[in-house]
Amino acid sequence: MPRYVILRHEMPPESSRASHWDLMLEFAGSLRTWAVDELSQSGPATKAQALEDHRLEYLEYEGPISGGRGTVTRWDQGDYHVQRQSERELIVILHGEKLRGVARLQQEGDRHCWLLSISSD
Repeated sequence: MPRYVILRHEMPPESSRASHWDLMLEFAGSLRTWAVDELSQSGPATKAQALEDHRLEYLEYEGPISGGRGTVTRWDQGDYHVQRQSERELIVILHGEKLRGVARLQQEGDRHCWLLSISSD
């Protein structure tokens, strides 16, 4: 099964971007990645920004990010399977250490704007 990780990305104080969560799903040799400001396991959908794919090394990595872009700490990890996938929607079942349930990503507007909702088993 493909793996996933959720990292807490602490940005440096001088950064124009706030600290956030990175949801990373293993797909075809890389990690599809979304930056999420709020991580809620049972609340309303939250905004998620699609980022460029990341290297698989982030499944295991914790520490400083090159270029003075802050640090990452692993919050959850596990594997998942795809329940439904289309161009504008991705629904996966997470089997993690902390999260166990359905994560639904829906594209909203341009290709970088998504909504994420997570519901527990």
